[in-house]
Amino acid sequence: MEIGKIKSKDLEKYIFDNLSSNRKEVVVKSGTGLDNAVLDFGGDLIVASTDPITGASKNIGSIAINVSVNDVSCQCADPVGVLLTILLPPETNIEKLDEIIKDANETCKKLKVDIVGGHTEVTDVVNKILLSTTVIGRVDPLKIPKIEDINTGDVVAVSKYIGLEGTSIIASDVEEFRNKLSKKEREVALSLHEEISVLKESKIASKYNVKHMHDITEGGLYGALWETSIAINHGICADFNEFPILDLTKKIEDFYKIDCCKLISSGSMLMIFSKEDFEKFKEEAENENIKITKIGEVTSENIAKVIKDEKELELREPEPDELYKVV
Repeated sequence: MEIGKIKSKDLEKYIFDNLSSNRKEVVVKSGTGLDNAVLDFGGDLIVASTDPITGASKNIGSIAINVSVNDVSCQCADPVGVLLTILLPPETNIEKLDEIIKDANETCKKLKVDIVGGHTEVTDVVNKILLSTTVIGRVDPLKIPKIEDINTGDVVAVSKYIGLEGTSIIASDVEEFRNKLSKKEREVALSLHEEISVLKESKIASKYNVKHMHDITEGGLYGALWETSIAINHGICADFNEFPILDLTKKIEDFYKIDCCKLISSGSMLMIFSKEDFEKFKEEAENENIKITKIGEVTSENIAKVIKDEKELELREPEPDELYKVV
């Protein structure tokens, strides 16, 4: 099997088709382009998501918390608690565990989330530290994004810059590339892990009738556009010239001959709004120093495509993330 996400057809055949529906409380369950499960226990809805950290070696406590919190943010949920599982290879020293927990807890303080449990184990089954987080959040049913309200002509936008997480990992973890950076570029690289959360823009988006949100993770922006098109049952047309890309990300792209549009991008949220609501959201978000960029629109074609160099590129299911070509 290839490294990275399991192919969509295999997810459907070997996982989703083997899952039964046994509880009426389950409102939303696993699906392509859907980041969370949603449960209804009466009152607020409960939103849950889980994620492993496999590509990073630095700041992994912080990244582990952020990536799961980002997923529940896609449903405008307020994250409450995190379950953290840590698997350590035998050669790990106890100081590394201490560093991971302190890093994770510091991020939880910023996000106002509690680590409420988990599991910690030393095992020779793994050859590097593996973290997995499950986050539980809550949301008012009236605030949850409504895919069914999406219409042709709605705005497709992204927050911050694409390739954020991949850029952070490569620029921080890969000595070969880090040695090529100027002092200023290294400072930028070290600061990027602070940008991995999308909770703030999610909370603002919840005020402006956001119709769908998808955290841009493995497979990068191209993967997120394809997955979103599947999830919303509409087409998407995006303009490559509008994609917000950091100079540092472009430098990585040139150095390793990879495509930054296929690079893991936690910290950047893909969002869909009506045109009127988008302008109001963009104004408030940018007043909070969050960069927001319109990159395209919803179409009726039922395909995801990008206009690049005056040509149409139809997007397909993503291959393994470009990060795996480097680390």
